[in-house]
Amino acid sequence: MKPQTMKAATAAKKLGILLAAAPEEFRDREISRTELDELNANPPAWLVTLRADGPHPRDVVAHKLGVSNSGLARAGVTEPLTTAEIKALLEEKPEWLVAERATQAQVHAENARVKQRNAERAARD
Repeated sequence: MKPQTMKAATAAKKLGILLAAAPEEFRDREISRTELDELNANPPAWLVTLRADGPHPRDVVAHKLGVSNSGLARAGVTEPLTTAEIKALLEEKPEWLVAERATQAQVHAENARVKQRNAERAARD
C-alpha cells in the first residue's frame, strides 16, 4: 500500500514555515504523513531555525503580531517577516499595529460573548 503524501506547500503550512525558505530537498518533492510526523517530533536544524528566526508565513506573522491576516493586508504588510522584524514592530508600536490589535481584541471579546450567550441558551433549553 502506497503511503499517503502531500505537496510540500501543504507540509510547510502544517509545519508553520514559509515554503520558499525551506531547503530545496524539502520543496521539490511530496512529503509523506510519516515524514511530517517525524519532522514535528524531531525537527532538523533547518526547521528549528526557520521556526525560530523566520522568515515566517503570513498567518504566523499575524499571530505573532496579534492581528488578523486582513489587518496585515490593510497595513500593507505583504512580505514575509523575520522574528527580528516582528519584534521591532512590537517595540515600535506603529499606529496601524495598535489599531489592528485593538480590532482583534474586540473581535475576540465579541466571539467570547456570543459563545457565552449560546451556552446559556443551550443550558436553558
